[in-house]
Amino acid sequence: MRTNLNDWIHEADIHTMQKAMTRGVCTSEDLVHAYLERIRKYNPLLNAVLEINPDALEIARKLDHERHNTGIRGPLHGIPILLKDNIDTHDRMHTSAGSLALAESIAGADAFIVAKLRAAGAVLLGKTNMTEWSNFMGDHMPAGYSSRGGQVLNPYGPGEFFVSGSSSGSAAAAAAGFAAAAIGTETAGSIIGPACQHELVGIKPTAGLASRSGIIPISVSQDTPGPLARSVADAAILLGAIAGTDDNDKATAGSPQHTSHDYTSYLDPDFLKQARIGIPRYYYRQLDPERLTIMENAIVVLRAQGATVIDPVDLYVEQLPWNNDVICYEFKTGINQYLSKLHPDVPVHSLQELIAYNEQHAASALKYGQANLIRSEQNALNEADYLRKRQEYNHLAMTQGIDYALNFHRLDALMLPGDIDGMYIAARLGYPLITVPAGYSEQGVLDADGDSTRGPFGVVFSGRAWSEPTLISLAYSFEQATHVRRAPEL
Repeated sequence: MRTNLNDWIHEADIHTMQKAMTRGVCTSEDLVHAYLERIRKYNPLLNAVLEINPDALEIARKLDHERHNTGIRGPLHGIPILLKDNIDTHDRMHTSAGSLALAESIAGADAFIVAKLRAAGAVLLGKTNMTEWSNFMGDHMPAGYSSRGGQVLNPYGPGEFFVSGSSSGSAAAAAAGFAAAAIGTETAGSIIGPACQHELVGIKPTAGLASRSGIIPISVSQDTPGPLARSVADAAILLGAIAGTDDNDKATAGSPQHTSHDYTSYLDPDFLKQARIGIPRYYYRQLDPERLTIMENAIVVLRAQGATVIDPVDLYVEQLPWNNDVICYEFKTGINQYLSKLHPDVPVHSLQELIAYNEQHAASALKYGQANLIRSEQNALNEADYLRKRQEYNHLAMTQGIDYALNFHRLDALMLPGDIDGMYIAARLGYPLITVPAGYSEQGVLDADGDSTRGPFGVVFSGRAWSEPTLISLAYSFEQATHVRRAPEL
């Protein structure tokens, strides 16, 4: 049975796995065995999975017993899912954000979204590698590198193709078929970027749709967890499982009237027929010829499916500087709160102690420095200036950015290329994004950071706050019209 399972498990969707378990073709325990075998075989090539949940098989057995005796809890019952290493789990797995300082840290409680995944019947298979401290540590740290886990590689071209970050391990693992899907986190591009580079669907929800409590923080105004999956349908299932109100995260207080617990109801293959989509050409200007062709072909698809395309659409805040002092202020506050609550045996309980620990273990912990950590510790922005700067930018971004463009042209969404630049405005506002595979660059070039643009590439749909239903409908309709994704040849 498991031999047959190994033939299709790496590309199976959640619905197929549920149907197989219902028919008795396999069990959740079989799924876990198959994924563990695949991880053992291929993870040494990719370095995507940081550690395995030692209780995964036992959890699967219990869920199989529950299925047989009382039925299933929902679409995630018995489905193996991987978690990014900055998401707390109260079990025998560690939560370290890729750092050596927290390598032995075990959380005192599950993150809110972890508790929801457990309640939904998901099997938490393990933790994925990531860019250390969500790429908020050193100025020149490569995407996908952590002191604890090493360098994540892209299964479509290990060591050759860009992985993006910081949810690099979650993306590489999902693309390589190490689990049904994975959960990542994003502050600015950290779900969408890796998804684009690994032919995945990634959803960066509106900040506050899914709780951040129990997740190692960067920015209280921008952080959000979200799914990385091989299909829009699977991403929609996961989003419904993690969305919800949490008393420990004030940002979720406004979400009840905007939250759906079944985002699969928005999987409309014909949605593009009624859609109005804007093309912000400013973000297309630096694409190499192959990736520009991918985007132009995507526009052709939109029109062929009946969408009204407004091209070009102007946004007037593209060149605003990154709000680094605001992020540093939020990081310092958030990380001190998180570290202060860790077990006494953990060697650091403040940002200052973390910096000192890294300096004391520089040979192994500071390969790429810690300029961002130091910058945050030295940040002198007071609360009044922080609030003023944050309000000023949000006002500009709404009145001259996404909201302005959507309202002026009566748009459902903007379509952006799958690189980081176009994601910043949405990130700063905490607005949602969804990416779906769109093509593959065979030649590519080296970009400004020296990373190859060869490999998978996705389109990104950007909308206003709480527009996840519309974005899911757009992405699904585009996906069903194109079927671009192909499995990596491991």
